[in-house]
Amino acid sequence: MATSSNKLLLNRWPKIIGILLVIFAVAGIGIVLGARHVYQTNLRPVAANQKSVTVTIPLGSSLGDIAGILKRAGVIKSDWAFSQYVRNKRAGGIIKAGTYELSPSQSVSEIVAIITEGRVATNLITIYPGQRIDQVRKTFIGSGFLAEAVDKALNPSLYATHPALVDKPAGASLEGYLYPESFQKTADTKPEHIIRLSLDEMSRRLTPETRAAITSQGLPIYDSVILASMAEKEADKLSDRQLIVGIFLNRLRRGLRLESDPTAFYGAAINNQPLSLNYDTPYNTYLHAGLPPGPISNVTAASIQAVASPTASDYLYFVAGDDETVHFSKTLAEHQDKVSKYCHEKCQIPVD
Repeated sequence: MATSSNKLLLNRWPKIIGILLVIFAVAGIGIVLGARHVYQTNLRPVAANQKSVTVTIPLGSSLGDIAGILKRAGVIKSDWAFSQYVRNKRAGGIIKAGTYELSPSQSVSEIVAIITEGRVATNLITIYPGQRIDQVRKTFIGSGFLAEAVDKALNPSLYATHPALVDKPAGASLEGYLYPESFQKTADTKPEHIIRLSLDEMSRRLTPETRAAITSQGLPIYDSVILASMAEKEADKLSDRQLIVGIFLNRLRRGLRLESDPTAFYGAAINNQPLSLNYDTPYNTYLHAGLPPGPISNVTAASIQAVASPTASDYLYFVAGDDETVHFSKTLAEHQDKVSKYCHEKCQIPVD
């Protein structure tokens, strides 16, 4: 039989539960309102500073990549708030690659409007990472330079004494040496001026220390540019590129073909053929041993660093999966299993 005190406690339980529910509801509302306040605050301008900042969004950048670029440039307060705003507006798929003049005084909504409408800076020309020289040529022509002037400017003999090119074979083009960056231009700017500035940037990355680190591995500098261009096309993260360069070196030392998809695609692309792993050119490392005869794209500092300091491992294979992760393997059977498991969309032949 319940005592009077037990009955009193039982009678109070609904009231206690009701009070607790009210407390939890108020706390929940407070958390939601607090989170919303933080979110809204992070959408506001970083500062009243009207000074413009040049920001380049490379082709193929993910929403996370773009948020990181803008945060590092100091034009947004929070990468997560920016990403959430873009998702709320369903604008992720319409952000356009290009070089923009942005300001810390602009709100996230203003910045998103600019980059989704493609309001690129008109006084800049941008060489994007991972571009082939024919793609750089199209960029120059698209920026208003005459095709004849661009073709003349891309003649390597004009820059024969440039320090960036001291290791380039005499007959080789500028492929691989045009460092990706944004450059100011005016109505009087000549394309060879931009090319020279780009080579200056490349020279600044090929420091004496970097050259020494490369040659200490027994690599000629031109071969290192070739390897860097392959790493540039194979992965995004520095750590992945360092492992990938290590794998290529492992395979070269064992006499194995490099079997790099981007090299085969490059050979097809420069011959105006559909991208294929079977199209036979000297660049197809599935069909030909050793390095391809030249770089397959321009390179960034990360790829140069990857060649200067590759990661040693027992790996011989890798595949970039649909999960945005590069999966490494020691045996062919393990590699094939990971390709089957992780790579469906990315292992399709891409559109150039």
